[in-house]
Amino acid sequence: MAGHLHKSFSDQQIRALLRRYVDQEIQLQHILGILKIGRSRFFEILKDFREDPRGFTVAYRRKSCPRKLAPEVEKNILRELRFEKRLIENSEVPLSSYNYSYIRDRLRDEYHQKVSVPTIIKRAKEHDFYLSRPKRKAHDREVLTNYVGELVQHDSSEHKWAPDAGVKWHLITSLDDHSRLLLYADFVERETSWDHISALENVVLHYGVPYAYYTDCHSIFRFVQGRDSIWRRHYLVTDDIDPQWKQVLHECRIEPRYALSPQAKGKIERPYGWLQDRVVRTCSRENVKTIGHAREVLQFEKHRYNNRQVHSTTGEVPIMRFRRALREKRTLFREFEVPPPFRSTKDIFSLKAERVVDQYRKISFNNLEFKLDGVSVRDRVQLRIVPDVGHGMAEIRFWCEDHLVGIRKIKSESLNLVHF
Repeated sequence: MAGHLHKSFSDQQIRALLRRYVDQEIQLQHILGILKIGRSRFFEILKDFREDPRGFTVAYRRKSCPRKLAPEVEKNILRELRFEKRLIENSEVPLSSYNYSYIRDRLRDEYHQKVSVPTIIKRAKEHDFYLSRPKRKAHDREVLTNYVGELVQHDSSEHKWAPDAGVKWHLITSLDDHSRLLLYADFVERETSWDHISALENVVLHYGVPYAYYTDCHSIFRFVQGRDSIWRRHYLVTDDIDPQWKQVLHECRIEPRYALSPQAKGKIERPYGWLQDRVVRTCSRENVKTIGHAREVLQFEKHRYNNRQVHSTTGEVPIMRFRRALREKRTLFREFEVPPPFRSTKDIFSLKAERVVDQYRKISFNNLEFKLDGVSVRDRVQLRIVPDVGHGMAEIRFWCEDHLVGIRKIKSESLNLVHF
């Protein structure tokens, strides 16, 4: 057989060339150049021609019958497609299209059945489980950073990640811009500054200190003052106040950068879309109702994204691209060290406040009084507060003139940390 020759030449053209070769009117090297094939391929074709000159053809003929899917595989494909349809038709679920790649992966992972995406799409069309997607603009994105750790994209997204839970959770993620590796991903029930500081601590202690962090202009990340009105004149302008998040960045020597529009956050929004698509589908199928169970699903999908998914922009699996950059010493991550005079990571990754010592050598914080040793009246004391969310407690570390002057553990509810 002649492979794909039938797409470039007709049977009549091939016969004419072969006759000329047999009659020694054209040399082998020339006919190979015309047909764009190798010697072994040519002599296979020549053999077929000599055996049956009149019946010779280069038209493609299937050598075997197409393989039929097993009934159990057909059943599972339709089961997954029906479930997809119910999700799409549910107005409370943030899904609007079928994901045939997800169904392929689910058949492989859950049922241990290997089916191609085109086969699944074919069954979807045959049984009315197909929605055509709108045309998208050409893929023109590119990676602008040359080092891992040069820029970490950080954001959060609120959705009904597990529809059966009936509530919305916030997904907080951090993404390395160069490799597209998800450095951090976790659900929280209520978004606070402490949640984002904990995410930053996780990245810094696991990977190192990056050069810059890229966020939106949410009040957790940046103080942005509105315009003056006829009723009130503002005296504090944008960035005159550093939120808790920004204070931690400064102490880690990390440069803060801000996206001035939703479009500017496209690189972090795409992984959100990928995770949302997968996590919501899996949580629905597994009847997930608790945030703990949802976290297990999230970590599985995060591992898949980092270790198995070829990124559409880089053309590489994120973890492989990340490791290659490290081998080539293209990294701006640097080792984290607790800066003096501080003694612990708790002093850096914490919520911060400042109070003045009164005439009784006490300070007040949210209606609580603390007696401190080694301080004088009118001294300024820095409070470094580290919540322990799991146990409902918080540790307060008191610093005065570069000295640790006390440590207290208090119930979190007594500190009223909501405004943080």
